[in-house]
Amino acid sequence: MTAMRLAESDLFASVALIDVVPGLAAGLALDMWHGAGLYGFSTTIEGSDDPAALGGAEYIVITAGRPRQPGMNRTDLTVVNAAILETTCRAIRIHAPEATVVVVTNPLEEMTHLAARYTGFSDERVIGMAGVLDSARFCSLVGLTGRAKPREVRALALGSHGPEMVIPLSQAFVGDKPIESVLDRETLQGIVERTRESGGEVVKLLQKGSAYFSPAESVVTMVRAMVADRGEVLPVCVRTRAAYGLRDARVGLPVRLGRHGVKEIVNLPLRSDEQVALHDAAARIAARIDELGTVR
Repeated sequence: MTAMRLAESDLFASVALIDVVPGLAAGLALDMWHGAGLYGFSTTIEGSDDPAALGGAEYIVITAGRPRQPGMNRTDLTVVNAAILETTCRAIRIHAPEATVVVVTNPLEEMTHLAARYTGFSDERVIGMAGVLDSARFCSLVGLTGRAKPREVRALALGSHGPEMVIPLSQAFVGDKPIESVLDRETLQGIVERTRESGGEVVKLLQKGSAYFSPAESVVTMVRAMVADRGEVLPVCVRTRAAYGLRDARVGLPVRLGRHGVKEIVNLPLRSDEQVALHDAAARIAARIDELGTVR
């Protein structure tokens, strides 16, 4: 889905899919390319099981890893996906040393940290996708109340892609109205909780695999924002570097994106309770990242 949507944007000369299973990426790429005339794009799509196909890539999206199964949480995937990520990042370092990397593999914050470590790239060029997806999920759930359409809702999901997710309602709006003037507190808290559990809800319903339509569109939103280089602000997993007074970790924060990744972390006027929640999220994420010292 990510490759298809990027190709449809017609912003790139080519899009490459890479998978360790022989023939799988090539077959998917060929199937997508067969519809180029119907979809109206000219971006070529290629597939390979050879990491050398990364050569010259400006942007790389890492989805490699084992998906969640029903009953699993994201951290259950840490060890197995860390090993997959290390192999992937070695190839990126060799074949695309100037690329900007977007990490989708779970557990998101830990894998973004490891991707930066394994590639050796600057923190600005290694970012994690989660906040865009979680923000979109929140907006879609507000839409189910009948009080607004999803596209009319603006909100930012910060913190983690999991239980430490922080959605500052002071920064959420329906049109020009603060969301807290449109929906009551109990309804909003229910939506926030369901947003935190939305990924698991999809996994449980699917029984095998995890969400892919909305995550793909979230990745594409980030890549398009970087290509456009208009300084668009999106919630992205980045290294905190003391922003918001946070302990150094990989945390979802509002970020201004540019051609080569992060231009700056944007400071928002959060309420004191939202600041506390964000600090708690950062501390918990930092503790998990500290444990990665034993992961190779």
